[in-house]
Amino acid sequence: MRKSLIAVSLSVVISGCTLIPEYERPNAPIDNAWPQGEAYAADAANSDVRLLGWEEFFQDPALKQLVGIALENNRDLRAAALNVQSYEALYRIQRAQLFPSFTGDAAGTRTRTPSDLSYSGQSTTGGQYSATLGVSWEIDLFGRLRSLNEQALQQYFATEAGRRATQISLISSVATAYLTWQADQALLQLSRDTLGTYDNSLRITQRSFDVGVATSLELRQAQTAVNSARASVARYTRQVAQDQNSLNVLLGGAAPAGLLQQRDLGSQQLAQLPVGLPSSLLNQRPDLLQAEYQLKAANANIGALRAALFPNVSLTGSAGTASSQLSGLFDAGSGYWNFAPQISVPIFSAGRLRAEVDYATLQKDVRVAEYEQAVQGAFQEVADGLAARRTYVDQVQAQRDLVESTQGYYDLADRRYRTGVDSYLTLLDAQRELFTAQQQLITDRLSQLTSEIDLFRALGGGWDAQSQVQAKQIPDA
Repeated sequence: MRKSLIAVSLSVVISGCTLIPEYERPNAPIDNAWPQGEAYAADAANSDVRLLGWEEFFQDPALKQLVGIALENNRDLRAAALNVQSYEALYRIQRAQLFPSFTGDAAGTRTRTPSDLSYSGQSTTGGQYSATLGVSWEIDLFGRLRSLNEQALQQYFATEAGRRATQISLISSVATAYLTWQADQALLQLSRDTLGTYDNSLRITQRSFDVGVATSLELRQAQTAVNSARASVARYTRQVAQDQNSLNVLLGGAAPAGLLQQRDLGSQQLAQLPVGLPSSLLNQRPDLLQAEYQLKAANANIGALRAALFPNVSLTGSAGTASSQLSGLFDAGSGYWNFAPQISVPIFSAGRLRAEVDYATLQKDVRVAEYEQAVQGAFQEVADGLAARRTYVDQVQAQRDLVESTQGYYDLADRRYRTGVDSYLTLLDAQRELFTAQQQLITDRLSQLTSEIDLFRALGGGWDAQSQVQAKQIPDA
């Protein structure tokens, strides 16, 4: 019967009320729908849209392999994972304070007193042995410990959400670095091809100049075009090397040999994101979850500081057995015990305790503002991504058309120059326009791909639902 009463009282104390303010999620200071206008696709929102995982979104097998390597080896992600484990341990430490702590102690002493120090004038020997079981417990009448436990739990959830945000950022960074490397490789190849064309034109112009057909101005223009192309080759050679160095840092080591191979940027590298993306997908963003968990932790801290205004009750006691002889340690009549309840009532603290509550309340208001700011930033990122998604389709297509028409202009100028109809200046102008248009097409295509990756990240992509469920599980104490 006594054990049942103890168990009931223990459960009542642990599950009792707290002084934590009732939590209400702040109203999101954003519109209920994405922006509308000429820059956006006219797609109706669909609440059943499922955001693709990164393995579905990325179509390039090499890119998938690179992302997998980064998830295994990246140091930032590793540090984030260790940080989660640290906060999980802190939560278990805090949760343990809700329960009584028991200690078992055993001690023994044996002494000898010389005759000149003994009252009887004779040397004496004696000893003392004990075996004790001690218990201490803070009775959490006003929920201080439970508030601290809730705060630690929300901080753990926040670090877990932060780890997921780091993972999503890493995935998008690897993809962007890989596509940037591909674009610079394409620009390098284009520069080399253009340099070859300019070299050929320079040789023709040099021969024409030697026989008195071409002017010195035309020769200088041809030399200028060659030197400009050489500078482009050197610039893109450097950028390709730096791109690979950046990618290696993200991967946590050098990319496997043969994995980095140039692909046509015009090919299908990314899956099409679902149309009609609902604004509710923002709830999947780990950074918003992290901000809300931090807000909940600040809210729980208010409860702990409120409870500090009330009396604190703790119980300590011990029971055991003691004897002057080890053989009599457990004999009848050797038992002893002590029980020491203690209550501490705050009487005067010059307003310190109340100021701590006020400070915690203000810190919660700061977290509310940070959460609202995070929501606004997330909404802007998605809105920008949707605008880029719609307009880049038209821009890239227009640039392709420009390259095609510029190629026709160059072919015509080349034929007219070779037949003596036009001067070399016209041909050189056509070459430069074609080179510039081709460069811009590669740059625009890269911008289109990276904008799709940014939209994927802004919507919280790169994290599967099962992992989110596992992340919300409360760790065992």
